[in-house]
Amino acid sequence: MLLREGDVIGRSYTVERFLGEGAFAEVYRVKHRNFGRQAMKVFKQHGTIEEIDQLLEEANILSGIGHRNVIRVFHADIIETDEGGRGFFTMEYVAGGSLQQFWRSFGDQLVPVETVVDIAKQVCQGLSIAHCGELPIVHRDIKPQNILVGYDAGGLRACVSDFGLARRVNPLMLQVSARGTRCFKAPETFRDPMGDSYAGDVWAVGVTLYLMLTDQFPYALGQMESLGIKCFDCPLVPPSRYNIRVDPALDRILFRALALEKEKRYSNAKEMLEDLSEWKLQPVETGNGWSESSSSESKSIYGEQTSADESAALQMVEQAIQISRQRSRLGEAADLMEEAFNKWPALREEYEPQLKNWRRGVVM
Repeated sequence: MLLREGDVIGRSYTVERFLGEGAFAEVYRVKHRNFGRQAMKVFKQHGTIEEIDQLLEEANILSGIGHRNVIRVFHADIIETDEGGRGFFTMEYVAGGSLQQFWRSFGDQLVPVETVVDIAKQVCQGLSIAHCGELPIVHRDIKPQNILVGYDAGGLRACVSDFGLARRVNPLMLQVSARGTRCFKAPETFRDPMGDSYAGDVWAVGVTLYLMLTDQFPYALGQMESLGIKCFDCPLVPPSRYNIRVDPALDRILFRALALEKEKRYSNAKEMLEDLSEWKLQPVETGNGWSESSSSESKSIYGEQTSADESAALQMVEQAIQISRQRSRLGEAADLMEEAFNKWPALREEYEPQLKNWRRGVVM
């Protein structure tokens, strides 16, 4: 790892723990001496100031968006090492982690449809700002790991992160080179390396929404060893086939978001948001032995699962409740409670109301 627990960066940040890494950077939870917990993204590549400035383009993009559903950036700078300078930037820390963790926390239960749609709406709200801004931005790597889910004073909040592959694009030529995670890439990018577009971001939102609703990938994206254009030879199975709470209106939204021809898809996130905002949950008869669950292996369709730990989660809950008795530490208590939810999802139903109160600054 590039940093160690206890390292002090720039006299202001103390490294608390490693959170994860991607191909280009590592992410740590740090504590600012004045402003509390933040996340720090440190780039693996070192180089000249000019090269580091190019890596910090993501921070520049994020700082210019400023929306509840896009991760906020606080500071960017350079860490001097024996190998040379490495760029870093700090951003808000979301204790609940990624949408992938949130989804898996439900175990063999399907995530409630209204919760999934709410998250999709928030993702589209954040992307709409990027797609429709004065300098339009294509994200190019929408996937559950790059969507953070936590709680704030308004309740459950989803925000788009990791604009590391994003590029500003000419409004007259809304395409950029195709990169990102293969199973979330639109069909046109398999044929054309310059095929990324707003509609490609919409496709990725559609794949994510389908996965969250059904515990399945659309088409054959989760079934073939090597992903290629042949994945799309199979017809799209309506999500309602896997989840009885998905109604015809939501089926139609998914079919349009996942249209194989880009011209038949939503052209940007704002268009998809309009349809999602009009959708209303319909009551469903759940007789005949039907239950809101998938197979015990359902969440493993998207990589390895981390094992649940009830004992550790209960200890975290107890510690969070103790901490919450000090009003000045309510944020810390809420962070700890969110981490406990990911270790043992059954706690969410019992303690979520308490967590929401803490985020509003209320002690019960």
